[in-house]
Amino acid sequence: MTRRMMIAGNWKMNLGHDEALALASALAQSVVVTTEVEIAIFPPFPWLLPVRAVLGESGILLGAQTCHQTDFGAFTGEVSAQMLAPICDVILAGHSERRQLFGESDALVGEKVAAILAAGSRAVLCVGETLAERDAGNAANVVTRQLSAGLRSVSGAALERVIVAYEPVWAIGTGVAATASDAQAMCGATRKWLREHFGAAGAEVGVLYGGSVTPDNALELFSQPDIDGALVGGASLKADSFARIVAAGSASRAR
Repeated sequence: MTRRMMIAGNWKMNLGHDEALALASALAQSVVVTTEVEIAIFPPFPWLLPVRAVLGESGILLGAQTCHQTDFGAFTGEVSAQMLAPICDVILAGHSERRQLFGESDALVGEKVAAILAAGSRAVLCVGETLAERDAGNAANVVTRQLSAGLRSVSGAALERVIVAYEPVWAIGTGVAATASDAQAMCGATRKWLREHFGAAGAEVGVLYGGSVTPDNALELFSQPDIDGALVGGASLKADSFARIVAAGSASRAR
């Protein structure tokens, strides 16, 4: 395994059909995918297939924002990893909004990670603490608990298809990003846990930072030794700002 940077844009529940296709088209024409920097976008479910068609041979990866933990069944409104795998390269699991707004437990997130890997896709496991947890001095304990539950079923070669995204809940959509040193401290603690539990292979798992990443703070974040890219929210909804973040990723790897 080799640590490779990823810049991922999570569109969340935003953009109509025409807007989504226009953004995908603009990104396909403006961002540069290299051997060192992967680019992924996560549109809402209805736009996955049309966006995939627009991306064409651009090299931009297509991702889904969540999935159900079982393959098939009587779960009205749900979509499984098995259904998404033929369409998507990567699937998120445990995004803070899924945990906070939809009550997804650590155990459930672990089941989703296992389902994603079993389906043959790559999984981005999202972890992060709330402001109350951070103020209580429990940030590291929360993140390691989430890592332990999220990766409990992962072993062997499957680890190569896992990416971890550290996203402090208090920094998501607030405009308040963690400082570069704060982000590095938590991403470094995440990598330390991965190394302790998976050995050398764990040290090579990509660790992203998410939480109010912008073109203005991206390069400083990406220059930290344990940050391998970003899970970008609001700034991924405009082609120019997302392209500038991608450029910052490429610049950080060129140093």
